[in-house]
Amino acid sequence: MYKLYTRANTGGFVVEAALALAGVAFDQIDVPKSDPPDQAFLDISPLNQVPVLILPDGSSMTESAAICILLAERHPQANLAPAVNSPGRADFLRWMIFMSSVIYSADRRFYHTDRYTADPSGMEAVKKAAVAEMDRGFAIIDAALEGLDWLVGDQLSLADIYLVMLVAWHPQVERVPSNWPNIERLWAWLREHQVMRKLNASHAMWPA
Repeated sequence: MYKLYTRANTGGFVVEAALALAGVAFDQIDVPKSDPPDQAFLDISPLNQVPVLILPDGSSMTESAAICILLAERHPQANLAPAVNSPGRADFLRWMIFMSSVIYSADRRFYHTDRYTADPSGMEAVKKAAVAEMDRGFAIIDAALEGLDWLVGDQLSLADIYLVMLVAWHPQVERVPSNWPNIERLWAWLREHQVMRKLNASHAMWPA
């Protein structure tokens, strides 16, 4: 059985979605924020970050995008991603890594600015640059979604859920409909998805 260490309104959202859509049992441990960090948790998450997924063999895995890719591979019957040999697989891997390295990284610089500058007077500049990087990433994805129902393949995948999780974190989320209409179209559909609605009740990612 899987064991997921998570916290509300974190990258654990998409991992919970993956496990729910795969229909697999898992134990969920909500990790409180603590200072100093709990050493037992640091042993499985050296950066003191959630989510952490404990695999059935007892090994631990961090990084939400990587966890999603692994779960899609281990549960192909759930159609969490395009099949390994399908044309959409390359796009799935591309967008998952793009979103985690560009947009998720920018989110972290915005919300944890003190970790990215040693000069307190430079924090606002770091935040401004982070928002610009988010905007650039979303513009690229919005253009890629033109004329498509889904980011990759011909049905919902974890790439779509990962995307709307990041959209919900944008510090100026009210700009989404006008700036990125294709992303808003996808997000509007997912806001009504049964699994997303259930998860949002506990994560409060967007207004119900």
